[in-house]
Amino acid sequence: MEHVKVAEMVAALSYALDLTEGQPMGHSARVCILGMRLAAEIGMAVADRAELYYALLIKDAGCSSNASRLFHIVAGDENRAKRDVKTTDWTRVGFESMQYAVNHVGVGRPFLERVATLARAAVKRKTDSTELVKIRCERGANIARRMGFNERVSAGIHSLDEQWDGAGYPEHLEGEAIPLYSRIALLCQTLEVFWREAGETRAVEVVRERAGRWFDPALVRAVESLAARGALWEGLESSSLLADVWALEPVETSLFLTEARVDEICGAFAEVVDAKSPFTFRHSNGVAEAAVRIAETLGMTSDEVTLLRRAGLLHDIGKLSVPNSILEKPGKLDAEEWAVVKQHPYYSWQILRKVPRFGRLSEVAACHHERLDGRGYFRSYDETKLDLPSRVLAVADVYDALAARRPYREALPLETVLGIMRKDAGQALDGACVEALATAMSGSASLGNLVMGVGQSVAVECEASKVY
Repeated sequence: MEHVKVAEMVAALSYALDLTEGQPMGHSARVCILGMRLAAEIGMAVADRAELYYALLIKDAGCSSNASRLFHIVAGDENRAKRDVKTTDWTRVGFESMQYAVNHVGVGRPFLERVATLARAAVKRKTDSTELVKIRCERGANIARRMGFNERVSAGIHSLDEQWDGAGYPEHLEGEAIPLYSRIALLCQTLEVFWREAGETRAVEVVRERAGRWFDPALVRAVESLAARGALWEGLESSSLLADVWALEPVETSLFLTEARVDEICGAFAEVVDAKSPFTFRHSNGVAEAAVRIAETLGMTSDEVTLLRRAGLLHDIGKLSVPNSILEKPGKLDAEEWAVVKQHPYYSWQILRKVPRFGRLSEVAACHHERLDGRGYFRSYDETKLDLPSRVLAVADVYDALAARRPYREALPLETVLGIMRKDAGQALDGACVEALATAMSGSASLGNLVMGVGQSVAVECEASKVY
């Protein structure tokens, strides 16, 4: 990864964080642009701007960790709930917050069940809000550390939901006790969402209305000055958005990727993906480990082993687009739900291909649900289009899926898993890869124990010998 900047990898992968917040891809990139313009306006030092830059890009690194909890609170689509909360003044009890609850809590449930869910949500609103934000804050700060960023970046993410008047979460910090990076991130996040939903004028009006309550009044004045000069919104709809974001990292402090840093970032984003549901615990690591064992057994090169390890860690990054109402459904998915699931490899491909030098990795990762007989997804590739790394990753993913506990069944015994996979060998799955997996597992208690305890990423169902 010589001469590739950390910014190029992190900015591209930030598109995945947008998905878990129910935002269109590019949200975090636009927030970064706004934040860096605001930082320049207030005369922030170069070293501080370099830290702010990464805090803005990965501000939502912890958001997947509260997805399951939010789903169980609202009993509905948590991605949609997260999207709409950003345009709701949720700190005030009134018509706006009541309307939000009616639009999101228990939607589609039987009448009495929905009434009970709404009542429970109203009673526990403050407690639940504190819990959800605390989970997100702590996890996000830890993910930033996992990527190699310092405590000032982590603190900026941890305090993202604190508000100027002390009514925010999780610690009710007030005024200048809130880290400056956090104050800028919350303000620019709000600007971006309202700019997209209601236009430039309304976006500035909203932050002005919340000045002194949500936002630092001095920062709001700086926003107003930028907007009045026409220097705030320029380029947010650019077709070269990522390149524009890359260019904003202060040249004096640019960070370049090493192989070790690439692995750190891949591992951190694997944690983001797997935190989305209790059924995905360590799935990405499990797939990566199994893929490496298969590749080594087949005698693949060290470069191919590295490619497979990273593809295994990141293959399900597009799954952040799938609501937990689908991921954790205890029964069979309907056609509409399956259509949502089948799009997640597409999103993985779209996100990973934005990372410089991840072109081949993005193709391999996107093929983890493709099958030799052409009955996989999202492209319905057949054996003529699936190279060896793609076949290895598909086998590793199926193995981990079957060995994991699902919402509707317990984990399958190893013998059963291998039996199912061998029935599909030569038709859906590559037979040599399946046998390499079996060989790698023979006498390997460590891999067996690891995989038997991990979770699954998507709703994979088993019917006789068919896995899909």
